[in-house]
Amino acid sequence: MKSISLAVFVIILFGAIFAGAQSGRKVDVQQAPPTTAAEVVSAAPEFSESTPVPKRPRAFTPEARQEAVSKSLKQKTSPAPTASAPVASPSLTPADTDEVVKVDSNLITVPVSVYDRNGLYIPNLQQKDFKIFEDGVEQPIKYFGSSDKPFTVVLLLDTSLSTAYRIEEIQDAAIAFVNLLEPQDQVAVVEFDGNTHTLCEATNDRTRLNKAIRKADFGYGTSLYDSVDYSLKKKLAQTTGRKAIVLFTDGVDTTSHKSSYDSTLDRAEESEVLVFPIYYNTYEENRRGIVAGGSTEDDVIVPASTAAEYAVGKKYLDELAAYTGGRVFRPEASPGGLTAAFEGIAEELRRQYNIGYSPDEIGKPGQRKTIKVRVDRPNIVVRARDGYIVGIQSKITVK
Repeated sequence: MKSISLAVFVIILFGAIFAGAQSGRKVDVQQAPPTTAAEVVSAAPEFSESTPVPKRPRAFTPEARQEAVSKSLKQKTSPAPTASAPVASPSLTPADTDEVVKVDSNLITVPVSVYDRNGLYIPNLQQKDFKIFEDGVEQPIKYFGSSDKPFTVVLLLDTSLSTAYRIEEIQDAAIAFVNLLEPQDQVAVVEFDGNTHTLCEATNDRTRLNKAIRKADFGYGTSLYDSVDYSLKKKLAQTTGRKAIVLFTDGVDTTSHKSSYDSTLDRAEESEVLVFPIYYNTYEENRRGIVAGGSTEDDVIVPASTAAEYAVGKKYLDELAAYTGGRVFRPEASPGGLTAAFEGIAEELRRQYNIGYSPDEIGKPGQRKTIKVRVDRPNIVVRARDGYIVGIQSKITVK
């Protein structure tokens, strides 16, 4: 009897398995994760995307808010363009024309840097290799450019007492950077301590630039935020084409009165300027205070900033780069030193891809829109700013 019962059980069990296989019903079995190298590669995405920056509370600058409102009203009241008005072709690239093409519309442009995992620039990508998303919705690309174009740079030199012992190193590094640029690239030299001073307006005259850099000398105070605001507003706001700030500093602000941490980040995010901080950590050298003066009895001891203030300064530089699409370089940690870092900055500025699109929904002035860029290549680095402010970036000028 037991043997008969066992036989019946086995028959029923096989029948259930066979029926389940024939029915096509899904078996609730958790799929094992890939274990071999080939399985891991096949499971990896076939594209790479820009990394979003953590969101932060915004203190929209009064000037930018007024500008956004004014532009919005102007767009609503402006007559429709006539047939003679310049129109941008969807396939237009900077190399297609030697004239200045102005597209007075809501065309949003995004500079994009694409590198392999070794930090080498990836050339020869085409428009079809890119996709761009606004607030998670894919947008048709209406402009694509990848030409090697001139750019304008503000060399912003921290000459406060905290960097005094490195003034010659900063000068040498700045001159090395200028010497790496192409003849058509323009550079302005600005120094800051407690005040901001323009040592040389934008020029491609290397002799003038080298002399201006050597004139940089240290003084009291550190108005970092004021100098960043000055460079964005006074030096680059009306400049067309590619533009950037290369900022030499330890990041610590002590004397700014007109601008703040948040207001300068807002203005930077609202601009089309890339910021590349060259970060000098001067904490160890300055924690005992800085001695300044011409003689022993005239020496002045300047209290050193605290470790917390240095941490805030480093965070500020990280965010300034991240929200503009730039990078932070540390001379002591850069492979190949400052020369390699500067070569990377110069190459990046000249060889970025530029993507333009007109958003489906324009949004309200002051509203922040998020951007993500996707490249149809796996395992690469894609870096681009991850948003813009409605009403601020509403026009592109291409040379």
